[in-house]
Amino acid sequence: MSVFLVEDIAAIRDSLIEGMEELAPLQFVGQAGGETAARQWFDANHDNWDLAIVDLFLAEGSGFGVLKVCQARHPWQKVVVLTSHSQKNILDHCWDLGADEVFHKAADVDKLVDFCRAHAQHLATIPRTVQ
Repeated sequence: MSVFLVEDIAAIRDSLIEGMEELAPLQFVGQAGGETAARQWFDANHDNWDLAIVDLFLAEGSGFGVLKVCQARHPWQKVVVLTSHSQKNILDHCWDLGADEVFHKAADVDKLVDFCRAHAQHLATIPRTVQ
C-alpha cells in the first residue's frame, strides 16, 4: 500500500514513517510539510497513492486545504486525519471535507495501524482501474 504523509513536524514525520512501515504493510511514497507542497504532490501523483495521512495544522497552509484536494480521488484511495486536536467542530469539518477516519496523535496510533492493515487487505481484494 502506497502512503503519502502530510506533517510539518520533522520528528513526528520521521517517527511515523519508521514505525508505520514496521507495523503495517505499507510504504511511504512521499511526504510534505505544508499544504502547497502536498497540493503539488497530489496534482502530479493523482493515481499513485492508496492512503493519505494528513495533519490539520501545518506550518504553511492547513490540512483542511489538503482534504479539499483529496475530495477528487478514486474509490480505493482513503484519506485519514491524524491530529492532536479533539474539538468537535474541527473533527466535524474533517468529516464534511471527506475524511475517511480521524485519529488522535496521542491516543489512536494503534487504531491508525489497524486501519492501515485493514485497508491494505481490502486493496488486495479489489481491482484498481484508473479512468
